[in-house]
Amino acid sequence: MQLNDQNELYLSDKQLHFIIMGAIGMVMLFVLHPIFKWLAARGHVMIISFLYVFSAVIVIAFAIEIGQRVTGTGLMESADITSGILGFLCMFAVFAVIRGIYHLIRRAVANRR
Repeated sequence: MQLNDQNELYLSDKQLHFIIMGAIGMVMLFVLHPIFKWLAARGHVMIISFLYVFSAVIVIAFAIEIGQRVTGTGLMESADITSGILGFLCMFAVFAVIRGIYHLIRRAVANRR
């Protein structure tokens, strides 16, 4: 807002959100797209899936807390957001361990032949 006022642009809050969020999104796209292409080319699609789902979980956790605040059905607490995200991370860790064991067994069986 200070840069907006100093340069006498007089952009509205919505116009500033449009410009700033659009620019942030494009910078993220230009940084993440090559990384995701590199990961996909090396068969690391699970990492891409994890990053996508983790981002969605963060957004959903915030949306639930905001919804609780708006509807008055609960308190809006950052500890709830942290707990929800930690729940996903713990469950994903269990999944990753099981998946790792599965792939180790498959590799061991394939090497026996």
